[in-house]
Amino acid sequence: MRCTIAPMLAFLKRNFRWIAGGFLLTYCSSFGQTYFISASIAEWQALFDLSHGQIGRLYMLATLGSAVTLPFVGRLIDVWSAQRMLRIFMPLLALAAVMAANAASVLMLVLAIYLLRLSGQGMMTHIALTTTGRSFAAARGRAVSLVVLGHQGGEATLPIAFSLLATAFGYQVGWYAAAGLLLVVGLPLAGWAYAQPREPSMAHADDKVAPVDARQWTRREVVADPWFWVLLTGVLAPAFIGTTIFYHQDYLLALQGWPPTLFASSLIVMAATTVVFALLVGQLVDRFGAVRLLPLLLVPLALACLVLSQASAPWTLVLAIFLVGVSYGISSTLLGALWPEVYGTEHLGAVRSLIVSAMVLSTALGPGITGTLIDHGIALPEQMLVMAAYCLLATVALSAAAQALQRRQRVAK
Repeated sequence: MRCTIAPMLAFLKRNFRWIAGGFLLTYCSSFGQTYFISASIAEWQALFDLSHGQIGRLYMLATLGSAVTLPFVGRLIDVWSAQRMLRIFMPLLALAAVMAANAASVLMLVLAIYLLRLSGQGMMTHIALTTTGRSFAAARGRAVSLVVLGHQGGEATLPIAFSLLATAFGYQVGWYAAAGLLLVVGLPLAGWAYAQPREPSMAHADDKVAPVDARQWTRREVVADPWFWVLLTGVLAPAFIGTTIFYHQDYLLALQGWPPTLFASSLIVMAATTVVFALLVGQLVDRFGAVRLLPLLLVPLALACLVLSQASAPWTLVLAIFLVGVSYGISSTLLGALWPEVYGTEHLGAVRSLIVSAMVLSTALGPGITGTLIDHGIALPEQMLVMAAYCLLATVALSAAAQALQRRQRVAK
């Protein structure tokens, strides 16, 4: 353990400002994530007299709007600095938080959620991972594995803090606090972190080898690459399936007769597992490259779906959520390093904006599609069996893609 931790700490010390900046942005993305926004759903339902279905459709509409917008605004990071992007999108996220606190109509609420999803879930993560992907070469896996931990940090702390503020002073105060945190803490610290760009160099200790395709692909070329679409079959699965599981947690608990606290307690296991595997995969990416690890991407998720399809005892849910944590740990780091390795860094913002848009779209469609199937008598455990089969088929496709992309990288060299 010591021989693994010591190099990571030394790496973090050398690159603290850039890792801290990325971590801060993924942490701030929490304000646009479903797990944070959903804490106010009940209040908005009561305020505007909305049913579960109505608020769900409004949320899906706002999220789809975010997915459509991302490819256009996400490419700006290819021509603007990270600092300039932050000066636009972090205040916009703060404005969205203020709008969420003061929504006086359904239209204003939808606009607030749209801006939360676009600026928070979308752009905070996009800026962090695009900048990290460009700034690191051979050490990209380690860098990404540390940056993405901001997601777990936000998930572990911000919903609890919001709940305490909302209980004591009302949910509006929680959103005001979010806006204040973004403007008073987030924006200055992120500005400091990215004030000095980090350029990967062959002379740098962390960049002696750069396993990146020598070709710098444009977004048009990427869309025309058939292997890009094969990769998407794997990329979208964790977002679609993970969101589906968490969205339907109450349904699963009621269906199996599990205690109400079981899901919440299993999330502790998931958070710890995600952190451990994110850091582990970061080391493996630096050693073997992201492409060679592609066949592992969906195996834990397939097993999680199989467990949920046959779940009965409470421990089976804990096992399934543990496997989801393994999947999230692998995917968060692997996918952060994959795109610059395969398509280069010159047009990375435009390329990643397409992928982020597709992932946001999948998080919007997952609960809607599976919920409709449940309404038509197809229980979620039956759907999980189909999702497991999909993951296994996608694993075969990703294995073929990995071999083809490695051959292409060898030719490029």
